Amino acid sequence: METEQQQRESINTSIPQSALALEGVDTNLPKLPPASEPKSQWQQISRQVSQFLEKLPDYLGSFFQDYKQPLITVALILAAIVTAKLVLALLDAINDIPLLSPLFELVGIGYASWFIFRYLLKASTRQELADEIQSLKNQFVGE
Repeated sequence: METEQQQRESINTSIPQSALALEGVDTNLPKLPPASEPKSQWQQISRQVSQFLEKLPDYLGSFFQDYKQPLITVALILAAIVTAKLVLALLDAINDIPLLSPLFELVGIGYASWFIFRYLLKASTRQELADEIQSLKNQFVGE
């Protein structure tokens, strides 16, 4: 019987080297050199862009942490503007409905008349209104 070493040698000589590499048999084939850096300008630019896009969530997170309060303020201002435009568009649409516009005008005139009669004609009711406004202001300001 042949020894195990002799069997390997006979297999190595009968099978081509490329087949041995595929079967996982260790051969002393030279290793390929590592891939070199991209040489074209487009490859370098695409590499820089991909590196920037990898770090973009970190950039955005740190930007939001640094400018959190101003960003929230700008968002609230934009939301107020959008809300005002929507309310005005809704009121304009309601105003186009026949007989609804004069009805709203009558309700407004009636409420203004009641408010003047209730709070502005007498000095005591004017003082009551001023106290109510002051208490509301204190609730909002926190005094």
